[in-house]
Amino acid sequence: MGGSELEGNGTEDALPPPPPVPPNVVPIQAGSEQTPAEPAKKKVVRVPMARRNLGTKGQKISLLTNHFRVKVSNVEGHFYHYSVSVSYEDGRPVEGKGAGRKVIDKVHETYRSDLADKDFAYDGEKSLFTVGSLPRNKLEFTVVLDDVSAERSNGNRSPDGHGSPSENDRKRMRRQYQSKTFKVEISFAAKIPMQAIANALRGQESENSQEALRVLDIILRQHASKLGCLLVRQSFFHNDPKNFVDVGGGVLGCRGFHSSFRTAQEGLSLNIDVSTTMIIQPGPVVDFLIANQGVNDPFSLDWNKRGGGDDSEPLEVTVYDYFVNHRKMNLQYSESLPCINVGKPKRPTFIPLELCSLVSLQRYTKALSTFQRSSLVEKSRQKPQERMQVLSNALKRNNYDTEPMLRACGVAINPNFTQVEGRVLPAPKLKAGNGEDFFPRNGKWNFNNKKLVQPSKIERWAVVNFNARCDLRSLVSNLIKCGEMKGVLIKDPFDVFEEPGNLRRAPPLVRVEKMFEEIKNKLPGQPEFLLCLLPERKNCDLYGPWKRKNLSEMGIVTQCIAPTRVNDQYLTNVLLKINAKLGGLNSMLVIERSTMIPLVSKVPTIILGMDVSHGSPGQSDIPSIAAVVSSREWPLISRYRAAVRTQSPKVEMIDSLFKRVSDTEDEGIMREVLLEFYTSSGKRKPDQIIIFRDGVSESQFNQVLNIELDQIIEACKFLDENWNPKFVVIIAQKNHHTKFFQHSSPDNVPPGTIIDNKICHPRNNDFYLCAHAGMIGTTRPTHYHVLYDEVGFSADDLQELVHSLSYVYQRSTTAISVVAPICYAHLAASQVGQFMKFDDSSDTSSSHGGMTSAGVPAVPQLPSSSWNFEVHSGLNSFGPPVQLEPPFHPLYSKPVNPNGFTVHLSLVSAAVSSAFPSVRESLPPPYRRPCAAVSGVYGCPPSHQPSAMVAGSSVSDYLPSLRLGFRAENTPTSRASDEAPCEELEATTNP
Repeated sequence: MGGSELEGNGTEDALPPPPPVPPNVVPIQAGSEQTPAEPAKKKVVRVPMARRNLGTKGQKISLLTNHFRVKVSNVEGHFYHYSVSVSYEDGRPVEGKGAGRKVIDKVHETYRSDLADKDFAYDGEKSLFTVGSLPRNKLEFTVVLDDVSAERSNGNRSPDGHGSPSENDRKRMRRQYQSKTFKVEISFAAKIPMQAIANALRGQESENSQEALRVLDIILRQHASKLGCLLVRQSFFHNDPKNFVDVGGGVLGCRGFHSSFRTAQEGLSLNIDVSTTMIIQPGPVVDFLIANQGVNDPFSLDWNKRGGGDDSEPLEVTVYDYFVNHRKMNLQYSESLPCINVGKPKRPTFIPLELCSLVSLQRYTKALSTFQRSSLVEKSRQKPQERMQVLSNALKRNNYDTEPMLRACGVAINPNFTQVEGRVLPAPKLKAGNGEDFFPRNGKWNFNNKKLVQPSKIERWAVVNFNARCDLRSLVSNLIKCGEMKGVLIKDPFDVFEEPGNLRRAPPLVRVEKMFEEIKNKLPGQPEFLLCLLPERKNCDLYGPWKRKNLSEMGIVTQCIAPTRVNDQYLTNVLLKINAKLGGLNSMLVIERSTMIPLVSKVPTIILGMDVSHGSPGQSDIPSIAAVVSSREWPLISRYRAAVRTQSPKVEMIDSLFKRVSDTEDEGIMREVLLEFYTSSGKRKPDQIIIFRDGVSESQFNQVLNIELDQIIEACKFLDENWNPKFVVIIAQKNHHTKFFQHSSPDNVPPGTIIDNKICHPRNNDFYLCAHAGMIGTTRPTHYHVLYDEVGFSADDLQELVHSLSYVYQRSTTAISVVAPICYAHLAASQVGQFMKFDDSSDTSSSHGGMTSAGVPAVPQLPSSSWNFEVHSGLNSFGPPVQLEPPFHPLYSKPVNPNGFTVHLSLVSAAVSSAFPSVRESLPPPYRRPCAAVSGVYGCPPSHQPSAMVAGSSVSDYLPSLRLGFRAENTPTSRASDEAPCEELEATTNP
């Protein structure tokens, strides 16, 4: 476009720069052959597909669900939407949390006649809804509220009164309660027909239908607000100590209820479920601090002084002296404690700690510790029948029939659980070693008297002990014996490395570095595997640095354990993890080998699992981690690899699936996984791509279809313009509130239970699946949404595929609650998230990360040749060692066994180049020439000579294990691709 001619007398330099081109828009040159009669091709917007049919396979079972039928009689009425503006008398907006609701309540109380005696629903921010219109389109009111902060500012609290002023304190108050004046403007915004709800139930969803359901949910929130509840989105929490459970550290779990309206096949329903949020323990501040820091008395508290200058004028009297001498208050221990500033930055007001108390129902928004999380899970368990009773009582207690707004809508709620029909799918047949086939029982199996289907070998390994109290000799001996029984050959470890006692108080990073110095000094080469014993379970601060060092920097497979009771079952669980990481396969579906998976076994198909992990609450500067897991070795669906990228914090849509950096170069995730599938699946391109996506809400479905799927299609086209695979997109949701119960049994629903009727969406293709056996508490099903299906699966075939994918998770001997690709992706993202805590390169931006806007911290760059992990090992059986010349050097210069080779990362076979021409073109020009060492191979440097290869070997032997098409200048290769990022401290399989 820079060479185009300009009209008139202007010059190109005289014109302002062109505006930025929006994404997915192709700019058209003015005066080109494309005329208004031939408009630019409009981008097709994808929407979730409609349900084709219901499933029929499986044994029928009658169930109850926590959805309650709702009837709406006033479908001819309208909701009126009004915009609300609340400001102070001087025009400043009111920004205090919860202040708006108090002001609007005062308006309703004071001006009820001016509002035509109408009730309304207020969302707490800028929207107000009524049934029928208000007298005028614009109303203005003035109200006066007491300023309760005046009371808080005085600090006149009795230590014995738990936060309430004593009578003597009240007499000493100098400042009276203050009042503030507020101005409220209510302006008409929109009219929403209630008929939209009926249309939604017929599958005719629109913006009006979503707004109408939103109004009903706001009515529920307002009803809970009137009862004095804490509101957290659609969950409500009563201020009742009976609902509190202590999880430690001054934090309480507060049990409440989720309540929301849902459209379903049988009509509108009210979904009610138990919900829990974290709150700060109410009571004296000092008691909270003692519990939070785990000390015995106030004098042991650790105070971190607030940063800032020390330029203020010295005080003539301390706060403590003032309260003791001037206010005549008896303070027990405030002389040595800091004060609380309850004032404003420019007008501080300091009060001794022991005079302050924490008000109840204040949310605790920080991340829970491992101990707190375990305690919460332990104390929140509810058996199915207990949960049903609690929900029935909650519906009675809320008494929605008395809510005026619901009565005005003609809403009537049936108090009985909805009955639905489910089907129990049979468990798929599994294959173990020695050709043995078996059926899981109740979603579980074991390896007693069984061998692994593809056992690995552990030949060059060592044991590392970070102060774990354990009989190492017995542990190693029993592990070797257990491996022999399962078919895994484990040789004696090269050495056992014990951490010196003088390092046990050193920082975790120092302890890990010192241990690796010891390993490097004693071992003749890099170990294949390290068994690491940690002193405690998952909250051990060594875990993250140790994993990062092994996976990111060294490329060593590692397994962390914190053994307490070592028995055969424990060792078997640990061995399953180790075998999977070293490239073995513990079990597989029989139908994988017999190519009997409908529409998958006959056509090359890749299965993807995608997830994004975000930082803990309150950590806005921690990058989000995007992980994509992909199947390999088609027609298998039990083997997976993972690729991981960073992106901007709190961004859910993956932005690195396709990363075009030039006309011939793509650095996106999809390029990697597609090339890996091609090399591992007999040089076949996938003609079908099945995508499982985790972690997105219903409001983000269209983004998945029109942003992420677009990237994947672009990545395919970039590799081969004529390649048109078919796509299936499925969302998996665990964060929902639907539960199922058996009619006449106290047990959970059986594993394999599937529901696709009555409470499912009236139009869209969704279903609930309880693939696992719920052993504790109430089973939470996974809610699957089939958004897109170009393959044409029947309901039965797709549901059976999803069910089967719950049995191929190699780290478990049970069916899992969500398909294995998503579970692997979640673990991969979480694992890398652990590494980011110890990344000291946070000031660098990522070439693979998402774009950051002004004011957003840069996304750290992931280290080169790392993070493209595999859940399997691809390097164990591909020929003799290779030693390449600089700059492509191994981490250790002397390979010690046939598995310890390193290879050039950008070697590309002629077969791959033929199938994907852009792979060869993406290499720098000097690298596009055929290799001088081996015919039919591209991508070697011009200096590469045949002497660099082992005589008699062929690079094609190594290609399945290479990271194809990547430039590797000054980047030593490692075996980071061998290690699964899906790592946990303890084996989680069941006996």
